[in-house]
Amino acid sequence: MASSSVEGDKYRSFIHGEGEKNTKWRYGAPPNYDVVNKLFEEGRTKIWPPGSLEEKVQNLVKTWEMEVFHKACFDDCKTVVDPKIFTSSVNGRKPLTLEEKRKIGGGYNNFMQTSLPEKLRGYNPAEETVDSAHVAFTTAFPRGFALEVLQVYSGPPVIVYKFRHWAYMEGPFKGHAPTGELVEVFGMSIFHVNEDMKVLKVEFFLDRGELLGGLMKGAISSEGSEKVTLSCPFLRNTG
Repeated sequence: MASSSVEGDKYRSFIHGEGEKNTKWRYGAPPNYDVVNKLFEEGRTKIWPPGSLEEKVQNLVKTWEMEVFHKACFDDCKTVVDPKIFTSSVNGRKPLTLEEKRKIGGGYNNFMQTSLPEKLRGYNPAEETVDSAHVAFTTAFPRGFALEVLQVYSGPPVIVYKFRHWAYMEGPFKGHAPTGELVEVFGMSIFHVNEDMKVLKVEFFLDRGELLGGLMKGAISSEGSEKVTLSCPFLRNTG
């Protein structure tokens, strides 16, 4: 379980330390969350008491997000009970294993799944890879996409909580010019955990239109975000 005194990161466990000496990182090194942590601390609406259930849930979610995106080998993910049986779902869709999530392009593409006709999609997850999706969103949100837990409705073994994701659109997104405006997404999630607070399955419920609406306000330009190279944006992340 993540705590507020984690070595190297105040909100996420399992990034540094002896236990991670053999961890295989997707981009060759542990991620650095300093930029998004600053955004989180400046923009959060709740400050939970140390050791409270709310703080524990918030840090668990942040750590879980870090692991499933940044760890190249799912067996290195210490927040899940068994990476082979773990599943996650969005808005009641079919639960996906970690491997199935990776095949459709990871976290962003998983959240952006839609039944809209392709010509109506402001963002088409069917055309994106895990790398291109991450570039698109980290380019639009250069300071990261912060996460806070707003309320916890039930504790383990079935944790139900309300969350808020937010960022400032300070870069282009799919040809839309940056607006500099705040973009927010609110939703609910259910984390099913065991007695050690390791995750068995996750369910998310959110309106993807809240995110796309904020990203598509800017004027359409001829220069899209697709020309951004895969470089330092990978060290500025969600959560």
